[in-house]
Amino acid sequence: MPGTRKLGRSTDHRRAMLRAMVTYLLENGKIETTVTRAKEVRAMTEKMITTAKLDNLHSKRQAYSFITKEDVAKKLFDDIAPKYKDKNGGYTRIIKIGPRRGDAAEMAIIELV
Repeated sequence: MPGTRKLGRSTDHRRAMLRAMVTYLLENGKIETTVTRAKEVRAMTEKMITTAKLDNLHSKRQAYSFITKEDVAKKLFDDIAPKYKDKNGGYTRIIKIGPRRGDAAEMAIIELV
């Protein structure tokens, strides 16, 4: 897995959380979360898009095993990956939006470019 941030969670919880966040980002195109989580989600999302650009059986099985919704994985191969066919990385953008009101955690918006 890309990145080494533990995010204060056990391995299973962290993996499930990141899978859900990557799925939601690919489904909706934008997420509001903390900066550290956004950096982890960016690494995994870019890896998924790069894998989907190959569009062979092996890459489809890898994507379907990671993304939690089947229709989102189909959208990844049909719509998202062809859009970035000529681009080598940099598929996402992180915009910092300031501290969260409750605990002053640094917040960010991560979106597909």
